[in-house]
Amino acid sequence: MQSSLIGKVQKAKQYAQEPERVRFTQFSISFSGENGDHNVGFHDGAWQCTCHFFAGWKICCHTMAVEKLLHVMVPVKQTYPESLSHAEAAVAAGA
Repeated sequence: MQSSLIGKVQKAKQYAQEPERVRFTQFSISFSGENGDHNVGFHDGAWQCTCHFFAGWKICCHTMAVEKLLHVMVPVKQTYPESLSHAEAAVAAGA
């Protein structure tokens, strides 16, 4: 293997251990939920989901799960509707 490629492999391993280097600005995924597949997206700091719950609350278990999976790679924490109590918001945020 060429030495320049070895250096790139080593740097890739380092970067993979530092997820804070990565910040998603937008993406779209398919999420396999208990009641079927849903399209979850992130664009301009806002979440979207095609599930019925998200339509009414602008938050759902699918967006919260993806946010938790991506952790530091999503630049803005999801904002929770004012209709959620502080306790519910803390549970939703994983506190």
